[in-house]
Amino acid sequence: MRLVRSRRPTWVLVTLAGSLALASACSAGSLRGGGDSGDSGGKVTLSFLVDNGDATVKMSQQLAKDFTAGNPNIAVNVETRPGGTEGDNLVKTRLSTGDMSDVFMYNSGSLFQAIKPQQNLVALTGESWAGKLDENFKTTVSAGKDVYGAPYGSFSAGAMLYNRKVYDKLGLKVPQTWNQFMRNNAAIKKSGIDPVIQTYGDTWTSQLFVLGDFHNVGAQDPQWAQKYTANQVKYATDPNALKGFQRLQQVHDAGYLNKDFGSAKLNDGLTALGKGKGAHYPMLTGVLPQLYDLVPSSKADIGVFPIPGDDASKNGLTVWSPNGLYIPKRTEGAKLDAAKKFAAFVASPAGCESMTKATLPTGPYAVEGCSLPTDVPQAIKDEQNYFNRPGGTSPALEFLSPVKGPSLEQITVEVGSGIRPAKAGAARYDEDVKKQAQQLGLQGW
Repeated sequence: MRLVRSRRPTWVLVTLAGSLALASACSAGSLRGGGDSGDSGGKVTLSFLVDNGDATVKMSQQLAKDFTAGNPNIAVNVETRPGGTEGDNLVKTRLSTGDMSDVFMYNSGSLFQAIKPQQNLVALTGESWAGKLDENFKTTVSAGKDVYGAPYGSFSAGAMLYNRKVYDKLGLKVPQTWNQFMRNNAAIKKSGIDPVIQTYGDTWTSQLFVLGDFHNVGAQDPQWAQKYTANQVKYATDPNALKGFQRLQQVHDAGYLNKDFGSAKLNDGLTALGKGKGAHYPMLTGVLPQLYDLVPSSKADIGVFPIPGDDASKNGLTVWSPNGLYIPKRTEGAKLDAAKKFAAFVASPAGCESMTKATLPTGPYAVEGCSLPTDVPQAIKDEQNYFNRPGGTSPALEFLSPVKGPSLEQITVEVGSGIRPAKAGAARYDEDVKKQAQQLGLQGW
């Protein structure tokens, strides 16, 4: 799932070799996987491809700067690509043509599997840092028996962001079940505040009631993801899986949404939440830095709790793994040695510190020895509490199964807008994933 749907058509090259200097934009065709940044005088120059999200670029620049400070014979050029489908296609094209940068950042989980890691990437299993990775992350960048990626960034969660001031004013407690959540919503609406914020003007934001509910699905059936991959369970016919769609419909039918839910966009929703005009926003915690930029006081005012299920004893967060940093097989010789050193830096406490300097972490890091700053905002402290609790977190479905249909965000907009009933939406999504599973050649489809 992506936070940035950029369509900027140009690439930007940022050179970091001891100091940062922004070069002019270049066309994609002029950047040939580092071929333009050759070695001279014993110095190796790596090209590093990342998406063009502001936070991503900032983090990549900081990592390159701090790495080259300790490795003066290695320079790192940061290249950017568009986000979304355009960026995905570009990555796949450059890998298939042998035209990829020396190192690149890309998704973990099902999208990682789609770039054929065993065929296209250098295995990093034997690197010393690979044994210090969080197991939840390691599974999302592994194929066969090998690990292919270093963690780029921190964990995040698909959760309910909530305004703590609204809760304090109304004397509400954090709900652990769906019924408790809906009772809170009734009290919030009575007070004149929008209980649940939705922002379907950015269609991808509509998915969280379904995707963030997966911890509850897995808590009822720990083998659900495997059964789903084998086409043995479906959203429309499995009562537990269907609930995510049903709850999306319920908050709409109860009149708990903001009036402009159909046209509002992410920044509108974040601003409304931060200013207390809305109480709840089902969202990825990866947007928290964006929220804090929009409403600085929200660092103290906004908290996090899981999408509630039916069983309070199994209450927990659905979590998203960090992206991965990968090395394509076309990277060889001195460049390969340098790329492995860069990956080792990223997957180290020093790398975590570098990333923290650049941008606020959205959850715990996936590397042994890395810790969060003591002064992180309240929402991230709330999130950390669930990571500290046995059984308090579980991976999102996309990290356990390669099956995820492309039309979910359009379907959840329909269900969340009252256009299509929950069960009909779930059935439509089951058909959507069937096409994708067949394209992947999965057995049972």
